[in-house]
Order: sequence, then C-alpha cells, then structure tokens
Amino acid sequence: MTDAVKGPASYFPSIEKKYGRPVAEWKELIRSSPLTKHMELVTWLKAEHGLGHGHANALVAHTLAEDSGR
Repeated sequence: MTDAVKGPASYFPSIEKKYGRPVAEWKELIRSSPLTKHMELVTWLKAEHGLGHGHANALVAHTLAEDSGR
C-alpha cells in the first residue's frame, strides 16, 4: 500500500465533521456511482455533493484501493 493510499485515512474524521456524513456513506456513494475513473468520481463528488477537492481525492483513492484489494 502506498503512502498516497494510506495517508488519506487521516482525512476521514475531518470529512465526517465538515460534511456531516459518515465515511461509510461517502464510500457507498462512490461505489454506487456509474462512474469508474478516479478524476470523474472526484469531480462528481465536488459538483454534486459539495465535497472539497482534497477530501474527494483522498476518499476516492482510498475507496478504489480497498475495492481493488490493495
């Protein structure tokens, strides 16, 4: 696992606090989206759900890594 994937876990408490939605719900949104590419998902989270770029990027990276078994 790379630092880019391990590191974003530190963002998760601030995601829950700032955006008022548990990380599990954000991950479910990502997994249920018809989009599959990293930056498409980041852009979608920002535009449709108001998540900041850094948080969206970290959450997508972590979720995709989990799903790929890394």
